[in-house]
This record gives sequence, C-alpha cells and structure tokens, in this order.
Amino acid sequence: MKLPFETDQGIGTRATLGAIVLETDETLEKEFGRIMDLEGVALHHSRIPMVPEIREDNLQQMARDIPASAALLPSAARFDVVGYGCTSAATVIGPARVAELVRQARPEAKVTDPLTAVRAALSALGAGRLGFVTPYRAEVSARMRAALEDTGIQITAFGSFEEGDDRVVARITERSIADAIRSVATQAEVDAVFVACTNLRCLRVIAVVEPEIDRPILSSNQALGWHMLRLAGIDEPMPGFGRLFQCGMSDS
Repeated sequence: MKLPFETDQGIGTRATLGAIVLETDETLEKEFGRIMDLEGVALHHSRIPMVPEIREDNLQQMARDIPASAALLPSAARFDVVGYGCTSAATVIGPARVAELVRQARPEAKVTDPLTAVRAALSALGAGRLGFVTPYRAEVSARMRAALEDTGIQITAFGSFEEGDDRVVARITERSIADAIRSVATQAEVDAVFVACTNLRCLRVIAVVEPEIDRPILSSNQALGWHMLRLAGIDEPMPGFGRLFQCGMSDS
C-alpha cells in the first residue's frame, strides 16, 4: 500500500545555515548545537580535509578543498549563510578568497568565517583594545595578530599555548582556557578578550569568566555562530553565550 503524505518547508523556516568543519575539529559541532538550537533554524555541517599539524602551508592547502566541501552541504536546501570554521586558515587564505571559494558551490549564500566574525563582533561591542589568546605556534599567532591589527584593533595583551597539533588543542581543558583568559585580561587594559581557534572548548568558559573580568569574552565558535545568525536576520538576544549575544549587527 502506498501511503499518502504532505510536504512543507522543512526545518529552516527562519534560516538555513551551513558550517564547514575541519576534519580535525572536535568542538565546533557541539558548541554550534547549543548556539543554533532555535525553532525554525536548520544547521547543516560539512567536513573539510585537514592534517593535525597547524602550519601556514597546511592551512593554505585547504583552499583547494573549500568548494567541494561546500558542495557536500544538502543540495536541496537554499542556504542563507555558510560559515567556514577555521580561524587560522581564514587568516592565511584571506576572508575574501574564502567567500569566493564557498560561493563557487553556494552562490546564494552569505559567507563568513571566525576572523570576519570577530571583527564584526568587536565593532558591535565597541571594543578597540583586545586581549588575545591563541593555541597556536608563533608564526600562526603573528599572522592572526597582524590581520586583526590591520583593521585598527589594538592588541594590548597576548598569550598562547604554543601547541601545533590540533588533536592536542581539542584536549586543552576548560580550566586551562579560563586561566589563560584571566591571565591575559590582567596584563593590560582591554575592552574584550578573544580566544581564537574553533577547536578550543570555550562556550561554557565564557559564562563563568566573563562576569569575573567584567569584560566581554569572544571565542571563534561563539563569534562565528553570532555572526551567522545576525547575517540570517536573527537578531534577538540569547542568554548564556556572553555579552556578544545581547548585540545586534545594527549596534556596530
């Protein structure tokens, strides 16, 4: 017996979002699952090849795989926003090039990445002096610092775990991340603290440490999730994810 059925618009009645996640990333999907748990928001993931060693040459090589990874997002869906989930590679490849590569497969979508997102977040918060935490080795951290400073952001405090293996980065404890934020926040006057890398487990740390330092805390996943939602027109405040989620794009 053939059964009758009806169809509707699917899950994404408010927004359909796509995230390109590194092969080595163990954190973004979990944190995005919390941030994007909104009625009418569809979130789809695709993976992109990445070796564990975080070096500029390895990051640059991801450019060749971005269109194919974007193409693996569900073909029947029309995407409002696609986020490329790698802070360091977005810095090395360049946000404009990342967007161009994603749109080869998803021409209808707005595109963002953690570097672009944190720039928008700092503008929305009115934060010019930044405390900066990374897990990266010196050459990758320096490239990212330069990319932030080129937009007029002043990095007044900095610290890094100096770990080059993304598998190890995923296992840096939340306590270590919290202690790093506290340490950097007390080095100098800062308007906000940014913790880079989608593989660091920051989302729960933000809610705990932000009231202690009385400054906004940004992370790669949190800023990227915020920017994707705002680009999709979802502007309501969302508790539990830091001061950033009280801001809309119009606050910049």
